[in-house]
Amino acid sequence: MIKRALYINLWKKLSVEKQMVFLSGARQTGKTTLAKEIAKGFANSSYINWDFPEHKKLILKSPGFFENINRKDGSMPLVILDEIHKYKRWKNYLKGIYDEYSQDYKFLVSGSGRLDLYQKGGDSLAGRYFQFHLFPFTVAELGGRNRDFKGFMKSPLELDTGGSKETREAWNGLLDVGGFPEPFVKGKKDFYTRWIRNYTAQIVREDIRNMHDVRNVDTIELLSALLPSKVGSPLSMNNLAEELQVSFGSIKEWLKLFEVFYLVFRISPWTKKISRAIRKEKKLYIYNYPEIENEGYRFENMVGVELARAVQNWNEYGYGRFTLHYIRNRQKEEADFLIADSNNPVLLIETKFSDDMPAKSLVNFQNTLNVPAVQLVNRDNIFKHIKNGKNKILIATAHRWLSLLP
Repeated sequence: MIKRALYINLWKKLSVEKQMVFLSGARQTGKTTLAKEIAKGFANSSYINWDFPEHKKLILKSPGFFENINRKDGSMPLVILDEIHKYKRWKNYLKGIYDEYSQDYKFLVSGSGRLDLYQKGGDSLAGRYFQFHLFPFTVAELGGRNRDFKGFMKSPLELDTGGSKETREAWNGLLDVGGFPEPFVKGKKDFYTRWIRNYTAQIVREDIRNMHDVRNVDTIELLSALLPSKVGSPLSMNNLAEELQVSFGSIKEWLKLFEVFYLVFRISPWTKKISRAIRKEKKLYIYNYPEIENEGYRFENMVGVELARAVQNWNEYGYGRFTLHYIRNRQKEEADFLIADSNNPVLLIETKFSDDMPAKSLVNFQNTLNVPAVQLVNRDNIFKHIKNGKNKILIATAHRWLSLLP
């Protein structure tokens, strides 16, 4: 079993306080396995899953059921509530047990959806929880070579040349079958092909339809099948609406649901200081990137997932207010990714499948924003520092640099 050390360390950071900790992520990313691994650090623990009828009855009959834990010692118990957001009154339930028991118990709440997006209405849980997100495997997690956050931000163009064999093997596995634990561990393309067909249908026909009472399920499945071909360019919802012969509002709603259930994520354009920048259309990426036929776009998507994981975790640690963007202007110059902190640019990242010469657009945008820049390539043994005025551009093998991300 691959231990999720990146996330266990994040749990330890968040759980020091009295707030409940929310763990969310896509189906089959290993949330239950991680929760049970966390429970091994507690002498006393209780696991409840709303999907189990006997557990559901227990919660409804006795909200403070965990008081009946037969303790091994006097240490604080951990209570794990899995998929509790499927309970219609789950927010009121969590508020109630938090207000009464938070001094005496640790609570870990997990769910296959973005629990933060369910915080609506007058019964907000604001102030009662911290949250972290579990991503599919990334090379930064599998490589085990992560740099210290402060050291990385001080010198993001440094490249440790060790461990490249291990990170290359992990990267190639991700390229073939993606980062979801079951297909990644099996490492078989035919298994992945069967798995992804069932996985997508399960999310659309169970999670999305049951929880949001949507219609046109067949059209939603068709939209999900179209999206791998839309990676790599600003996404036009108007064009999608015309292609599927549905309303713009339907496309907007369905894409939001795809984000809620971790089928896709989108990044916004960066416009600050950029002349004639594109301002509206977001770029879309998918978590199951082996579905992308074009090698260059699949490579870009893989890098996008690595960066999204890093930015998300940095925010959850409280390191800053990081966001992930892209840059594109009316002249069609583009930089694939820009990391910003509190709306200030921090780092530019460009992807080139094989080109190890600095992209002209990357050079130009670096001159405008005056931040470090990295060009990642899907070739081994690439490590160059290129001067650009007062700045430098690192050109490097993708898996080697990405494996160092905190």
